[in-house]
Amino acid sequence: MNYSSENIRNIAIIGHGGEGKTTLCEAMLFNGGAIDRMGKVIDGTTVSDFDDLEKAKKMSMYTSCSYLVWKDVKINLLDLPGFYDFEGERNEGLRAAGGALLVIGANGSIPIGAESVVDYCLKIGKPLIIFINGMDKDNADYFGTVEALRAKYAGKLAPIQIPIMENGKMQGCINALQERAYLFKENGPLEIPIPEDMQEQVETMKNNLMETAAENDEVLLDKYFETGELTREETIRGIRMGIASVNTIPVMAGSALQNRGVINLLNEIVNYMPQARERANAMADDLVNDKIITVLPEDNAPFAAQVFKTVIDPYSGKLSYLKSFRGTLKSGSTVWNANTEQEERIGQIYLLKGKKMEPVDELVAGDIGAVNKLNNTNTGDTLCDANAKVRFTPIFFPKPTLFMSVASEKKGEEDKVFAGLAKLSEEDYTFSVEKNNETGEILLGGQGDMQLEMLVKKVKIRYGVDMKLGDPKIAYRETIRGKTEAEGKHKKQSGGHGQYGHCKIRFSPCEEEFIFDEEVVGGAVPKNYFPAVEKGLREAMATGPIAGYPVIGVKAVLYDGSYHDVDSNELSFKMAAGIAVKEGLKNAKPVLLEPVHSLKIAIPDSYLGDVMGDINKRRGRIMGTDNENGTTIVQAEVPLSEIKTYTMELRSLTRGSGKFVSEFLGYEEVPPMLAEKVAAAAKVAKE
Repeated sequence: MNYSSENIRNIAIIGHGGEGKTTLCEAMLFNGGAIDRMGKVIDGTTVSDFDDLEKAKKMSMYTSCSYLVWKDVKINLLDLPGFYDFEGERNEGLRAAGGALLVIGANGSIPIGAESVVDYCLKIGKPLIIFINGMDKDNADYFGTVEALRAKYAGKLAPIQIPIMENGKMQGCINALQERAYLFKENGPLEIPIPEDMQEQVETMKNNLMETAAENDEVLLDKYFETGELTREETIRGIRMGIASVNTIPVMAGSALQNRGVINLLNEIVNYMPQARERANAMADDLVNDKIITVLPEDNAPFAAQVFKTVIDPYSGKLSYLKSFRGTLKSGSTVWNANTEQEERIGQIYLLKGKKMEPVDELVAGDIGAVNKLNNTNTGDTLCDANAKVRFTPIFFPKPTLFMSVASEKKGEEDKVFAGLAKLSEEDYTFSVEKNNETGEILLGGQGDMQLEMLVKKVKIRYGVDMKLGDPKIAYRETIRGKTEAEGKHKKQSGGHGQYGHCKIRFSPCEEEFIFDEEVVGGAVPKNYFPAVEKGLREAMATGPIAGYPVIGVKAVLYDGSYHDVDSNELSFKMAAGIAVKEGLKNAKPVLLEPVHSLKIAIPDSYLGDVMGDINKRRGRIMGTDNENGTTIVQAEVPLSEIKTYTMELRSLTRGSGKFVSEFLGYEEVPPMLAEKVAAAAKVAKE
């Protein structure tokens, strides 16, 4: 069937890991006839979690697409991973979705990861509906969960269902908007009269929904003030307006595992969630007229779409997931990539059901599909009609905050490590790989330890390279706090021309990394040997006296020495300078320095005290705080050794709501007790 943008809903399934998102997708697909039976996450048989790593971990790690048809409406489902490490996947899926469905357990509280993803949806203006899952479980607490949500999102929450409970489990529900009651049966919900003992609850919820609806429209608000009530149709219209403007968040409930309440949920998605043609925030740069325009999802308008995800398959090549915002994409057509300014030939177009790809001839405005083998197109790129060039805003991808060393298990396979990770970087923009020239390590950066672990496993599966992760080395430095003079003499006789170099050098601290100067008088050391002395000093200061780290902040002045007419040469003076360094730095009060980073930490106000206390424990300094749109920004300076795993620790401290960025600031002296430990560890490593 062909669907217009009016009959398409693009829904991102969001929430914390383990709350039942993928199981709910299965139930929705089953009820819509897209699959013959519901798969199970535990068995690795679901449509969404089809990757081998997802099956092994029994959790979603990548955005997957599937669809079903319900009441002649095509519902595209984007199952997004719930774990923090896969924030990039979440951002990709939400870019394509017109609305989001939050899945949370009926535990009387808001799960840790749910808050951050809901806050993100509210921030970007993404219409939202909440499904309280697990109502079949013992001690399921629907009302406690609603109250926890109401406390967090005051004024926005609109519960539209009252569960019918029996023996602590949900057996049916009452829809207060429709004023209808249902019992859950194997062949679907069975309508029943509203129970007498629940009439009062229904009236209370009806009045609450009227009030919520009135707040979303001035005309409705005036009528509500005058008459004290709204018609059912007016209430529904007001609720729809509130959902579209993200002022209202409807709440429903059921059990994905038992397929209870899912049909009711599908009905509400069709009735209340925005149509693809109603999508908000579809803004783009008009490259022809140099202005910002709203892109309307019209089938007959010039084509415009954005690639929101890329998958690289070692055998079938690159697959680009795209959301069509305007016009119709046809197989065999040629489009313009507004980011690379190159043409792309469209081959086969597909609709997706997990790993299953269904070939189609075209993709209409508002729909989601995929095309393969685009040569010059990457995630976030805009594809459009060459005669109506537009460019959508890039998708936001967070920068890496956790870095670990990565090495091949077999010697000589470092190039394969780089090649494998480089291929994966076409799919995932939230990690980085680079070589640290100081420590010689390959550093893999990402959003958390789980993401890095998955990247290593993925390279093994796809490219056959075994890798291991490790704690990255800290690039310490050494310097001096005192002044001293040292003499270096290199003398060697071996028959014929010998070697002779002799120099006296004064060492003192300085602000720059290294300064070389000379105060030689009377030609004690000929000028042509000065460069050799400087070179010898620089090379010798690559290894400090405390723990063997490079020495910085030293001024070395050559003030005297001697030479031999026959035996002196550049090598001899270079060696003599090295001897002077080793002797001199020992007596110049050497100290160990550590890298210090500047941190910018964004947290909810309520966690300010905890975060500041934690920074102090890490030998950090609070440099100031600021408030931006209800979020507290903490500026701090902390030693790198204290924040190597700060990503996970900040999440734990702030229930997943804290984020930070760091930047190298400089070097500072390590406290003596810690310096002794670093020196001892360096000695062991050397041995």
